[in-house]
Amino acid sequence: MATNPLVPADFTVPRELLAPEFRLEPLGEQHDDSDLAAWSGACAARPEQHRPHPRHPPGFVGRNRPPVAGTTAEQNLADLRRPAADFANRAGFAYTVLDPAGGEVIGGVHLYPDREDPSVAAVSSWVRADRAELDAPLHRAVSAWLAERWPLGEVRYASR
Repeated sequence: MATNPLVPADFTVPRELLAPEFRLEPLGEQHDDSDLAAWSGACAARPEQHRPHPRHPPGFVGRNRPPVAGTTAEQNLADLRRPAADFANRAGFAYTVLDPAGGEVIGGVHLYPDREDPSVAAVSSWVRADRAELDAPLHRAVSAWLAERWPLGEVRYASR
């Protein structure tokens, strides 16, 4: 159990968020291959896009994520185990963003205590560069979901 939990012990943490363009479910090892491909493509600029996608999605600036050198399959699997354990221990909550049609990973949402003030919920999210048009709808849906379903005080979520 987290020292300063974001949510009360009796709160039932939502297991999903459904939206027409995507769905969220807790991030876990089952997402490994698709997550690695998505994370590797999260910040790649693509010339065919109408707007460039930033190297660091909002909320990930200054965190060296994703690493410039890339992520190996072993590193990615290890990176999935920590948030899954955090979720189970209620220390933080990471969700994968899936395409509703095929279940492919297209992004992620992370909800953790703020580093400077653990009573504040720090939220970050990202989408693959080829799904950049979903960044703002994801932000709106997650913001509404947190306000309506989660017993949180202050929430810090980088605006879009």
